Amino acid sequence: MANREEIALMGHLMRRAGFGGTHDELDEKAGRGYEAAVEDLLNPEQFEPVDEELLYRFMPGYEGALGPPLNQADWVYRMINTERPLEEKMALFWHQLFATGNSKVDNPPELTQQIAMFRRCGLGKFRDILLELAQNPAMIFWLDNNGNHRGAINENWGRELLELFSMGVGNYSEDDIKEASRAFTGWTIGPKIPRNPLGRFYWSFEYRAEDHDDGEKTFLGNTGNFNGQDIINLVVDQPATARFLSRHLYNFFVADEPQVPSWNITPPNDPDAIDQLVAAYNESDGDIRFMLRVLFNSDFFKQARFSRVKSPAELVISTARMAGNFSQPRPGFNSLAFECAYQGQELLNPPSVESWHTGSEWIDGGALVRRVNFAAGLLGDVSLPGVRSMVDTLRQRGNLGPEDVVDACLELVGPLEVSDGTRAELLDQARSDGDLRWDSDDDAAQSEKRVGVMLALIAASRDFQFA
Repeated sequence: MANREEIALMGHLMRRAGFGGTHDELDEKAGRGYEAAVEDLLNPEQFEPVDEELLYRFMPGYEGALGPPLNQADWVYRMINTERPLEEKMALFWHQLFATGNSKVDNPPELTQQIAMFRRCGLGKFRDILLELAQNPAMIFWLDNNGNHRGAINENWGRELLELFSMGVGNYSEDDIKEASRAFTGWTIGPKIPRNPLGRFYWSFEYRAEDHDDGEKTFLGNTGNFNGQDIINLVVDQPATARFLSRHLYNFFVADEPQVPSWNITPPNDPDAIDQLVAAYNESDGDIRFMLRVLFNSDFFKQARFSRVKSPAELVISTARMAGNFSQPRPGFNSLAFECAYQGQELLNPPSVESWHTGSEWIDGGALVRRVNFAAGLLGDVSLPGVRSMVDTLRQRGNLGPEDVVDACLELVGPLEVSDGTRAELLDQARSDGDLRWDSDDDAAQSEKRVGVMLALIAASRDFQFA
């Protein structure tokens, strides 16, 4: 059995690179070693994917009036039940960075196709990811590149490619935006085969040479007859791109940063960490898997425990996984998807191309109440399989005094590190009821209730809001 520090470090890794794990799962992974666990995460193809046929049979109505919540529920199911946690976490990362919303696309299955693309390409080279994104029909529609024509450019995609998706404000000019937009003329959505009588067909990318501006362009100081792929090749070679992507990876996986729009005037919280990630980008030609290997094995990552506010999706998914009651197809995945939205993160529908604001901005008065009630409601329910397993673990340890009860519950939920104030309040509750005892059926029944109360209090604590 691994020691507590090894399990705590593994818990930190799995919260950030996935959606947490049970104490037994963390113990097993820690026993195999930290670096081995990192390699498993970085090489998801060795594990079985989610059963697509089963999922489609369980949720066949991906279109129509219930399309948005069903497509959200599809993703929630995958995040909870995947054996490839980093694959899903990277899909969430790219969805947050390359925000594309159903409010405009109005076609949930196309957004699900975009998420599938992130799954397929999300650990590859940034160059390839941007190319896939530029040819993704949902993104083309979202940023109007289907209305970007030779002699009548639409700058939306060209602008956001540089401002929000790769380089950041202050690293390009308005002329660069115009020239990039010219290069992407003709990149559009192909005609769609009618749904009936053969069933549904997805949107497809189409390049129309007759609509492409093939004139000379000057972009970021380079001149040539550039097309969209040339623009992407120039973008990914910019020092600003390496730094911008590195800061996004740090903000998502390590610790909360200031909001993205201020990055051109606000330095990173840990410049040395960003420098390490930039060096990894340059060494690997922008290979995301390589960068994450450096990140997860770094001291700055290992030391950054509980320094990020959980996003609503992270809070909902990790708590549901811990509670253990959504480990197979069943009614209720829609409700979990709605819960993410109620807490401020409607999956497949970010508020704008700027995406969600993160960190402390995930939490306001209303969102905090939702977060606390949701987590405490699940972890306080001793009838749920995951919570039942925690109760059984405590029972196997025999009668426990108040301090041991608090320590054991914090260990099983995280291991979770809490402030002195939180620990004092938990101890007050434990002491008010005396020792946890299992000597008789009445003792066991009371002890189960007390464990449920203790787990609910932990889930309601400020400390539980951090990953």
